[in-house]
Formats: sequence, C-alpha cells, structure tokens
Amino acid sequence: MALFNPLVEGIGSPPIPQAKAWGHSYNGACGPFIDLSQAVPGYLPEAGMLHRLAAAAGDPNLCGYGPILGDDALRTAYARHVSTIYRTTISAAETAITAGCNQAFFASMIALARAGDAVILPSPWYFNHQMSLAMLGIEARALPCRPKAGFIPDAADAAALIDETVRAIVLVTPNNPTGAVYPPATIEAFRGLCAARGLALVIDETYRDFLASDSALPHGLFGHSDWQSTVVQLYSFSKSYCIPGQRVGAVVASAAFLEELTKVLDNVQICPPRAGQTALIWALEALTKWRERNRQEITQRAAALREALVPCQSWSIDSIGAYFAYIRHPFADWPAAEVAARLAAERGILGLPGSYFGAGQDRHLRLAFANVSADLLTTLTDRLTGFDM
Repeated sequence: MALFNPLVEGIGSPPIPQAKAWGHSYNGACGPFIDLSQAVPGYLPEAGMLHRLAAAAGDPNLCGYGPILGDDALRTAYARHVSTIYRTTISAAETAITAGCNQAFFASMIALARAGDAVILPSPWYFNHQMSLAMLGIEARALPCRPKAGFIPDAADAAALIDETVRAIVLVTPNNPTGAVYPPATIEAFRGLCAARGLALVIDETYRDFLASDSALPHGLFGHSDWQSTVVQLYSFSKSYCIPGQRVGAVVASAAFLEELTKVLDNVQICPPRAGQTALIWALEALTKWRERNRQEITQRAAALREALVPCQSWSIDSIGAYFAYIRHPFADWPAAEVAARLAAERGILGLPGSYFGAGQDRHLRLAFANVSADLLTTLTDRLTGFDM
C-alpha cells in the first residue's frame, strides 16, 4: 500500500527553490548576482504600513479568530476600492479575504470542480495553478497562447476544448509568466463563452495595479448585471503593498459562490491573518500615490530590460508587462532548464526556464524584472554578450 497520495507524489518539487540552487556556484565574476526568478517586490513596504503592521501584531484583540471570509472592515474597504477601479458597485457580501492569492485559487477550484473534472488554463501557465489542479485530481486542460499573438488567448480556441467535464476557464492578466496584458475585448469574449456554456470565468488579477494608470478599464466584466453568475475574480495584496509574507489575498464573486467558498476556507485557513488585514484597511486609500510611484518605477525597470537586450540580437523579448518578461533564448538544441542553470552559474543571472510553465516552452526563460533596479538590469547586456552553450 502506497504511503503517500499519488496525486501529490506525482507533482514535481516546488520550482523556485530548485532554481535558486543553480546560483550557488556563481563566483561573482560578472558582478552582483541578479535574481530574476521570483515575483518579489524589490523595495520595502511604506513606512506607515510597517508601523501599522507592527502595532496590529501586538494588539491582543487581533490574537483571536476572525470571520472566515475576513474582517468586515477590510471586506467593506476592498469592495469600495474595487468598485472605484471598475466604476461599478461591489458589495462587501461579494468579497472575501484569503491567506494569499494562491489560497484563493486553490479554494476556488475546490468550490468549482471535483476530481475527474477539467479546468482550462492558458498555456504557458502559472505553475502553482497547474500543480494545485493536479493534486486535486482536476485536469489542467491547456489553452495554447501563441508568441505571434503576444500570448493572448483566443476564446474560439477555448470553445473547442470544452466538453462535459470542463467546469471553468482561468485567465491571468497581466499574465504570469509572460507579462501579457489581455485586451478588454478578449476578456469579454471569454465572459460570453463562459456565460453561454454555464462555466465559471476565474480571472486572476494579481498584477492589475501595475497597469498604466491612464488606461481604460482593465475589463468590463462587472458592468454586466448578471456578472455574479459567471465571474470569480482573484487578487493579491502581496506585490502592490510589498507584503508577500503577510499572506493576504481576495476574491470577488457572487454571495452564492462565497457561501460555498466559506466551507472550503473554514478547513484551510479558519480566518486570514489579521494583522495584515488591519493595516490594509488604512492602506487601500492612503497609499494610492505611493502605489502609483511604484508602478512608475516598475515601468522604468521594464524599459531598462528592453534597452539592455537590444544589443543582444540573438535574444528576444517575446512578451513583457507588469512584473515579467518572457525571453526567447538562442539555443534551440538546449532545454531551457540547462540554459537557465548555466546562466545562473556562469553569468550570475537567475531566470526560470519556460519548461516550468508547461509543455512546449523550452525556447523561453521568464525574467521577473520587478525585483531588480534599473541600474542592475542594464548589466544584462554585458553578461549575455558572448554567452554560449
């Protein structure tokens, strides 16, 4: 009799620690090690945020359990915040707070699907989404996103993948790993498809705060009077507020969906961490200008990465946006993992191989450029020049 759950045992080890080990032999010859492997904010939380986190951590009133779906004050503040962004009206009863966005996804998948069902994921996909589905016995049905289309998925392609086992379609925009920003028309096409076929549209907008501030609405999903019958929106506070260790995420969905989600969350979190929630009640409104300055800084880092790769003509940026760039490497005969490992060990550049993000991705590396200053990103030119397998 097997000791371990084969659905879990069959999944590879967490990819980030595995990749970080590649840099252990780097000797510093090219300068400081440049870790582009993980989407971690490259600057500290705002001082007032840190003060409130510290005060909340020492508040005995926050040491007890809170509500399963999050403290009422944050749910209300977040509903108001989302309503402003999408120029609509979202109620607190249509929001939930989770212990991070990964948990929001995991719990939502349990609420939507069971073992033997399928969920459509754009490919290349965020590896934790695929891993979550695999350990739940849910098929991750790949929706190919093509480089020539800027890695934007096509609703017509998704329609061809739907059968009686499909329960939901997942979109991630801005995308991880490619950085691609899905146009509102594309998102609307997926909404129409899901509404017509009775499927949930789960849209992960972890990186939405890094979209251009003067852009149009990210999408019009909440403008439909019946959005609650189709849409489940996921979000993370980690990147925008520089608090990934506090583990705070959010879900916007119908009250009926959140009733089912409550059953799941009661068994995996009981309540989300309360100190982070308390600080965020203040931060949502108070840090508007601070978030905008950070968005501009990330935009400058993206520009620095683009400029650094211009002289490296055999390398190309197939997609870039928000936190990530998806880079095509020039070594067609080499697996991406070997290219990434050599870059880390010899040139001090750690990116993730495209193979971590699904089949057919061996010509790509994902660079999480938001972690690194523009000055350091400019050194990529010299480091990539002359690199050969």
